[in-house]
Amino acid sequence: MSSPTGPASGLPVRMPRPRQSGRHRRPEPVAAPEGAPALVLAVPGAPSAAVRSQAEEVVSIARSELPGLEAAIGFLDGDDTEYPTLAGVLRQAAALRVERYEFAKAAGREVAEPQGPAAVVVPLLAGPDNALMGRIQEAIADSGASAELTDVLGPHPLLAEALHVRLSEAGLARADRARLFTVATAADGIVLATVGGEEAVQAAGITGMLLAARLAVPVIAAGLDQEGSVAAVAEQLRGSGSTQLALAPYLIGPELAEGLLDGAAKAADCPVAEPLGAYPAVGKLVLSQYTTALGIVPQPQGAPVR
Repeated sequence: MSSPTGPASGLPVRMPRPRQSGRHRRPEPVAAPEGAPALVLAVPGAPSAAVRSQAEEVVSIARSELPGLEAAIGFLDGDDTEYPTLAGVLRQAAALRVERYEFAKAAGREVAEPQGPAAVVVPLLAGPDNALMGRIQEAIADSGASAELTDVLGPHPLLAEALHVRLSEAGLARADRARLFTVATAADGIVLATVGGEEAVQAAGITGMLLAARLAVPVIAAGLDQEGSVAAVAEQLRGSGSTQLALAPYLIGPELAEGLLDGAAKAADCPVAEPLGAYPAVGKLVLSQYTTALGIVPQPQGAPVR
């Protein structure tokens, strides 16, 4: 028997939890807007199962940050069978948008005619590379689809974090910023290797300064595709007092030609860390480029609202 004020037995009543207010309340998750253009990840380099798996993981990270995100992967050197070309993926995205619009009209829904780009193309590149960006622009033009091309992912503090993690995974840097424990093989000088010419080296140097602040060791960028650049930087670091060098690739991975990194490690005579790969920060930066193009800001789950 219960009363208007609660159970007669005196058992506690489970009341609905009021929505938390103030700066620490949980925000409502932001989803991709209805009818938003697709995110198309432009992947450079020779396609392979490993490259596709890496790209899929990057896209998965982006999807987890923005529910409802429609995303696809286009390969600059694809074959339109096992590895879809960027131009083919863009044509498909444009056709799908028109098809959905026609279907909605046929179903009697009041929908606006599609406007703006059918896709936002995000290059899977850490730094600038005029040759690859030119090829991406050509693929967009060849597709005939309306698409917006974003900038590359760096320079960015999150990429400095990713470089730090890759170095620590290889035993070449301490894993913590406070340096609470030692690593016997920790490097006291970092060669930050990139591709894309002098502009790419300069851009990598910005992230290199952030990495140097994290590790408290000198970091100098070098071009893998510039003859003698890596060896010259290694000599410069040793001349300034560094005795244990490490090579840190400022690269996602697919854009790296086979054998180029191993040759650079031999030229610098030092161990090398893995490329950035599908580190979570890479997926988040891909999404950031997409949402910036659309003017939306996804709120991380559990982040405080100020």
